[in-house]
Amino acid sequence: MRVVFAGTPPAAVPALNALLSSSHAVVAVVTRPDAPAGRGLRVGQSPVALRAEEAGVEVLKPRRPRDPDFLDRLRGIGPDCCPVTAYGALIPQDALDIPPHGWINLHFSVLPAWRGAAPVQHAILHGDDITGATTFRLVAELDAGPVFGVLTEPISPSDTAGDLLGRLSLSGAGLLAATLDGIEAGTLEARPQPAEGVSLAPKITPADAQVNWGNAAVAVDRLVRACAPSPGAWTMLDGSRLKLGPLASAPAAGPVTELAPGAVCAGRDRVLVGTGTAPVELGEVQPDGKRRMQAADWARGLRLDGRETVLRSEEHTSELQSLRHL
Repeated sequence: MRVVFAGTPPAAVPALNALLSSSHAVVAVVTRPDAPAGRGLRVGQSPVALRAEEAGVEVLKPRRPRDPDFLDRLRGIGPDCCPVTAYGALIPQDALDIPPHGWINLHFSVLPAWRGAAPVQHAILHGDDITGATTFRLVAELDAGPVFGVLTEPISPSDTAGDLLGRLSLSGAGLLAATLDGIEAGTLEARPQPAEGVSLAPKITPADAQVNWGNAAVAVDRLVRACAPSPGAWTMLDGSRLKLGPLASAPAAGPVTELAPGAVCAGRDRVLVGTGTAPVELGEVQPDGKRRMQAADWARGLRLDGRETVLRSEEHTSELQSLRHL
């Protein structure tokens, strides 16, 4: 089949690679317009655009998929099917109607669970044991179209969103290519999604990523892992933001059995923070404007050992908690 692939971030590149290696002809790629990225906020192309240009494939970057110029070009290309992975914009009905076999989306959850922009993050945030990937035909309703294929993937207790998405992007790429094979051969039939079990996975914003130390240790651990690498969990210390990498352990073992929520206990080799249940041990941290470092190195630099310190769940928390020593 002649296909036009739509995708934008690194997680979509394995799907594009799988299609480029398949029997299908990738005649164009649709991606989001160039945008600022990285610490220097330099304007650059998306990872999918870079890979497409490397492969000599035409790249389309409409500001909106409903733009008349884009729709005219898509009609002129005449794709049989438009596979999609993490494109980042809603496809209007005028575009959905162009390819005879429709737009086939690779979504990183087992639908109807976690419809929306952040399925992997929400699966971790809510403590799911298993997630997966689904191929389905796009319809006007969000992630509600009939399903072609599904695969499953266990979630380990240490998985970050980045870890899990990396695995799913590779296994899902094969699923997407196999789905197109089955559509072309006429051996694959889409089936409606179940009406039960629908859950939503809206984008997680930086505001959502602030740690509430009054929550249980397991909830703090899930939030930090769900927000790694993006948008990055964070907390406040002395009016400055402190980013948090995955925890070293949760809950912490050792002689400290009680620590007030947000209270910091800094020792030579580890840093504990109190939660609503047991303390957790910080892993890597990143103060504002500085590099990532191990929490123990950060604490030594601030001379936190022996000092009353609290990580705040809100910027205007005023009461400090007493420090307990390892």
